[in-house]
Amino acid sequence: MKKKVRKKQKQKVKKNTNKTQKKSNPRKSRKPKLSRFDQILQDIKDVKIQGATNIAKAGIRAFLLKSDKESVKKILKTRPTEPLLQNAIRYLQKSKNPKTASAKFLNYMKKSKQKIANSGSALIKKEMNIYTHCHSSTVIEILKQAKKRKKKFVVYTTEVEPLLQGRQTAEELAKSKIQIVIAPDLAAEQTLEKCDLLLFGVDAVTKKGLANKIGTNILCKLAKEYSIPRYACGTSLKLAKKIKLESRPTSEVWQTKNKKIEIINPAFDFVEKKLITGVVSELGVLPFNQFIKKAKNNLKKFS
Repeated sequence: MKKKVRKKQKQKVKKNTNKTQKKSNPRKSRKPKLSRFDQILQDIKDVKIQGATNIAKAGIRAFLLKSDKESVKKILKTRPTEPLLQNAIRYLQKSKNPKTASAKFLNYMKKSKQKIANSGSALIKKEMNIYTHCHSSTVIEILKQAKKRKKKFVVYTTEVEPLLQGRQTAEELAKSKIQIVIAPDLAAEQTLEKCDLLLFGVDAVTKKGLANKIGTNILCKLAKEYSIPRYACGTSLKLAKKIKLESRPTSEVWQTKNKKIEIINPAFDFVEKKLITGVVSELGVLPFNQFIKKAKNNLKKFS
C-alpha cells in the first residue's frame, strides 16, 4: 500500500513540474515588446501600413518620436521607392519646428486628396467600366467621389500576387456600395478589354516616367493596345530625381529551401511616360510633361 501511495505522489509531482514547465515556456518564447518607433517601422516593412500616403504619415509619426541621424536612416530604409515619405522627412529635418511642419505637410496631403478625388471623378462617366490595380487610397477616393455624384459604374481589379492587396481594394469599394469584379492577375487581359478607363496609383514619379506596383507597366501596354485611357493618380509631392525599385522578401512567394529553385519578388515596375495619358493630381488633370513642370515648382514649398 505504501509503495502505491509513493508512486501516486511521484506521479503528481511529475505532473505538477510538467505544468509549471508548460506555463513557463510561452514566457521564454515571447518576443520582446518593440518601442513605438520600432513598431511603426516594422509595420511599414510588413505591409501592415501600405500605400504611399499612409507610409508617409507613419514616417512622420516615427520622426516625431526619434529624429537623430541614425533613426532618420532607419525610417527612409523602410521603403526606398516612396519619395512622398522621403520628401516629408527631408522637409521636417530642415524645419525649425518639426511638429508645426508636420501639421502643415499633413494638412497639404489631406487637401490634395480631396482635390484629386474631385478631378479624377470627373473622368468617370455613367455606365463606365473602370480598371484599377493593387491598393491605392487615392484611386479609392476618386471612385468613392464618383459614387457620391450618383454615377453608375463597375470597377475591375486584379488580386495582386503574392500579398493579394487587390482583395483589400475590393472590400473597401464594396463597403461603399461600389460594384467590383476581381480576377486573378493572369486574367488581366480578359477583364481589361471590357473597360473604358484605367486608373492606378503612383508610388514615385520622375521626368521619364513613374514607379508603381509590379504589373502596372504591362497593364498600361495592354490598355494602350485597346485604346483605353491611362491615368496615374497621386500627389505632386511624389516627385523624385531617381527611383530605386524595391524587391520584397522571397518568402512571400514561396518558402522553399531547394537550392535549384531561384525565387524573385519584385515589388514595383517602371512605366515610361509615353504609356501614360495623363496624371491626376492636386494640380489638376494634366499631360505628363506639363505635370512634371508644375510639380517641380510646387515641391519648392516643401524644400
